[in-house]
Amino acid sequence: MDNDSYLLLLLSDGNLPTGSFVSSSGLESYLKHGFPVLLPDLVSPQSAPKLSSIQPPQGVQATVTFIEESLAAYARLALPFVSDTHSLVIGHPTATDEELLARLRASDQRYEAMTLNHITRRASKAQGVALLTLFSKGFSRPSWVGSLVRESHSQEQQRIARSKKLEALADSFKMTIRRGETPGHLPICWGILTAALLLSKDLVLIFLKERSQQLFLFLYARSLLSAAIRLNTIGPYAAQQLLLHVIREMVEKEASKCSLLRSGVGEPTRSHRALSTPVQSEEDWARLEADDLPATTWPLGEIIAARHDLQHSRIFNS
Repeated sequence: MDNDSYLLLLLSDGNLPTGSFVSSSGLESYLKHGFPVLLPDLVSPQSAPKLSSIQPPQGVQATVTFIEESLAAYARLALPFVSDTHSLVIGHPTATDEELLARLRASDQRYEAMTLNHITRRASKAQGVALLTLFSKGFSRPSWVGSLVRESHSQEQQRIARSKKLEALADSFKMTIRRGETPGHLPICWGILTAALLLSKDLVLIFLKERSQQLFLFLYARSLLSAAIRLNTIGPYAAQQLLLHVIREMVEKEASKCSLLRSGVGEPTRSHRALSTPVQSEEDWARLEADDLPATTWPLGEIIAARHDLQHSRIFNS
């Protein structure tokens, strides 16, 4: 088994303490506000059965509809930051820690500004810190490992040097979070984690970034299914069936659609060039619709998530 396949197995472990168990990403509020009863009017064509006239149970349909909308919105907003952070850490091995931290803080603060409601910000920051803590305590290389594995001296020295540099970067970023200098949102921390773990000079960087993107969206969808089980809208067997037969297509579609988007921090993007040209007429706004920047695409989801704390009783923190 190659190194990256093994790391993907580790990162996809549902028992990792990433903080996702306390977040429903708006699903609890969506259900409490009664949206499942409105599904005949709200269900999208993509969610409708294509090859069979047999309708799924209402709980399954409600869950699938929410995951589809939420995953599409989250991919458009968060995936550009995951991609740029991953590329920044893995693609600039000669950059100083100060330069990397400055760019990471800029990306983190931009994501903070683009996250529209305080509930989502709160959950994202809690999960981001949990992820960096997981890296420093669960994936860092302890000093006694060398006595248990068989490696050549040169391989061991290269791996230790690389590991120490990336561990130091992750610890430094975590300290900036604790000092209140940056929020520490999940997409930024995920980019740091996967870049640090999947860094390999023998593999193509684009391929590594695609794996990181797909795993990021898969874990988001899986956390929604986990929340749905605890909210009793679907059972554990139905969740596994959805993961196998439905979620894969959603993840692949959104990862493909958003894989080339940029966060807008650093190098100019296509949208920056478009915005620098004055708009001459109302029709000229059409050129901004195909931009390559992150955006919020599901206003209803933002409103529902923002109303989470107004529920009389709730299971999740978001």
